[in-house]
Order: sequence, then structure tokens, then C-alpha cells
Amino acid sequence: MTQDKWDSKNISDQTDKVVIVTGGGSGIGLEAAMVLSDKNAIVIIAVRNLEKGEAALSKTKRHHPDTGIRIMELDLADLSSVKKFTDEFKQAYSRLDLLINNAGVMVPPYQKTTDGFELQMGTNHLGHFALTCRLIDLIKNTPESRIVNVSSLAHKTGNINFDDLNWKKRKYKKWSAYGDSKIANLYFTFALQRRLEKENSHVIVVAAHPGWTSTKLQRHTGIFSVLNPVFAQTIPMGALPTLYAATGKDVRGKDFFGPSGFMEIKGYPKKTVSNTRSNDPQIAEKLWKMSEELTGITY
Repeated sequence: MTQDKWDSKNISDQTDKVVIVTGGGSGIGLEAAMVLSDKNAIVIIAVRNLEKGEAALSKTKRHHPDTGIRIMELDLADLSSVKKFTDEFKQAYSRLDLLINNAGVMVPPYQKTTDGFELQMGTNHLGHFALTCRLIDLIKNTPESRIVNVSSLAHKTGNINFDDLNWKKRKYKKWSAYGDSKIANLYFTFALQRRLEKENSHVIVVAAHPGWTSTKLQRHTGIFSVLNPVFAQTIPMGALPTLYAATGKDVRGKDFFGPSGFMEIKGYPKKTVSNTRSNDPQIAEKLWKMSEELTGITY
């Protein structure tokens, strides 16, 4: 199923819908936030650096003066920040129609989160796991709500080592750690959807990937930033799979969307399939259990 040249013009009016986009201070997250705001949604961009977030927002307001976007502070690499954000959000809003777990770090040098997790797994998966679990009751109480987890083509290289999730025993391989965090996004998507279905919940959880899109995320990647001008697609195109997953009328739980072009590198969005390993429910459940233990948050 290719969403034949589907773009943001196809998105229906989003008036009164409350949306959170993590990592919306730049790139695909900011683009998705602007598009949804232009469709009259109430959009909260959750960013680690408030100053940078405000700067991005004031730049946005030059082209979108009526934008209803609001900035809130959220550091996914710090579980106390996740708690503070969710507490503040729940005080301010009584509904959450759409949670887009978009923020991510990509192949930085080895670093740890505040809570001692390897940075990529800690931010890209564990931070979003904690955030989603803290917001799930609000999402469940909002009709027709959904959660979109942004993964990557790099999930195909993911193979989580449960004995050394935080790379304390092995020589650190940043690309392997990135792939692990991105397959973790898919395990989380599928495991959460299974739980919601068991409860007969209306909430749907889906995933998307942007193909090869030129963003600031690639600042540590060397060769990729060099090849961007040749292979990469623009940020508005890269945001389309996320936006389709977030708003498409025919989207079902556990769906996965990416670009429709050669090797899913670029193109208009289509429904795609993640690799076999990412669909293993036993690994997904093992990761879920470990995520609960590490974050101290039970679903």
C-alpha cells in the first residue's frame, strides 16, 4: 500500500487535539509540529534545551505567525526530568490525542545518561518508555488517541545484548548501539499495542521511519553528512511517514511507515514491514521487563 503522493495537504483539521512531539526543536520533529499546528492542533514541543527550543519557535513564527506551539522542557536522558514534564503536562492538560516519540541521539561518542544508561538506549528507548508509561492513562482517556514511535532503517542492524545493555563489558560500537535503540523502538511499539488490545483499548501504537533525511541528527556521522546532498531527502519529505502514522485514516495498531522509494531511502510515505527480529514477541517482552526494572516504572 503506497500512500500515492500523500503529503501534509491530505491531513484533516486537527482543532482541539492536544499533541506532544519530543525533540521538536529541529528537524523532523519541528516540521511535524509546525504542520500539525497549521492544522489547528494544540502542539507541545518537548525539548531538552529550552533556549534552543524558544529560538526555533521564534524562527517558526516568522513563517507561521499564528502557530499555537508551546515549548516545555524534557530531557529524556534524565528520568527525573521525565517525571517533572509529565506532572506539569497533566496539570495543564486534561487530554492527549497524539504522542509522537521523535527525539533521538545518533552515534555520539560513548556517554551515559543521568541514570547511568548508555546514552542512545537511554534516550531513544528508555526515556520514551518512561514518558509513555507516565502518560498512558491520559492517552487511554482521550478518544481516538494514538502513539507514534519514530524508529529508523538502522533497526535492521539491531541485536540487543541483554547481558550488557549499557555497554559496560564490550568495546563500544556506536552504530551497533544506535541500531539496538532503534529496534527497541519497534519492540516497544508492538509490545505496547499487544497490551492495549488485551484491554480492548481504542489507543493505537504505530511506528515510522524517515528514510535518509538530512538533519542535525547526523552531526556525528561523518560520511553520511558528506553524502547527504546526493542521497538525502528534505526535512518536509522526511517528516511525512511520521505525519501519516499520526493522522492517516487507515492506520492500524503495529503499522510501520517509511518512504516508498528505492530501499525506503526517500519518497512519499507507504506502509512497510520491519525486519523479522523486530517482530519477535519474546525479545519484546524481555526488553519490556528490563525497561520496567531499569526505569522503575511499571505499566
